[in-house]
Amino acid sequence: MMGAAHARDFAEERARLVEEVEATYAETASYTGLRAMSPAVREALGRVERHRFVSDGQRDLAYRNHPLPIGAGQTISQPYIVALSTDLIEPQPGDKVLEVGTGSGYQAAMLASIVAQVYSIELIEDLGREAAARLKDLGYANVEVRIGDGYAGWPDKAPFDGIVVTAAAPRVPEALVTQLAPGGRMVIPVGERDGAQELLLVRKREDGSIERRSVLPVRFVPLVPGGR
Repeated sequence: MMGAAHARDFAEERARLVEEVEATYAETASYTGLRAMSPAVREALGRVERHRFVSDGQRDLAYRNHPLPIGAGQTISQPYIVALSTDLIEPQPGDKVLEVGTGSGYQAAMLASIVAQVYSIELIEDLGREAAARLKDLGYANVEVRIGDGYAGWPDKAPFDGIVVTAAAPRVPEALVTQLAPGGRMVIPVGERDGAQELLLVRKREDGSIERRSVLPVRFVPLVPGGR
């Protein structure tokens, strides 16, 4: 028999989360430059079922605006950060996007609700395989997950219109900059595990030059290179 947490669709909780995230946008606009979610991101946040991306014991917490542990020392990011990261790359329906750090698959699902194709890399094999199966079961046919080193990106599928990195690197990996298409945008948290971190917006101009902007202070789990 299906439990109550499985039977609920959490529609009211999602609607409340959308309003809470919208309020957080307004509160942080002086940092981010964004006073409100774009219509596409707002619609995706209200549609993607975050409770499907957490453990059964955490489903009643799924629509609170904070991160939750997903095992292996990793987390599902705060919904505000997921929405903001998505908005910052200015996703368009025909875009091809790379995600570094699949985790539970929630950020990939948000992106896949807007763009044409998402390629997602996860270093931790169990998390990556679980996320790939979850995304497939939920009907996200435009997401491809690979187990591998996020620092190296996915050169065979490059260039990407957008790149979203979901864990903090000590510096911006050059491979990811190389794989960003001219005019493309990357969002990446940068900083040490126990030190200050900032969410960076990296934009590759049409002439190939790079522009970087610090968006706001953040706290992410570290992006671990393959082989360590």
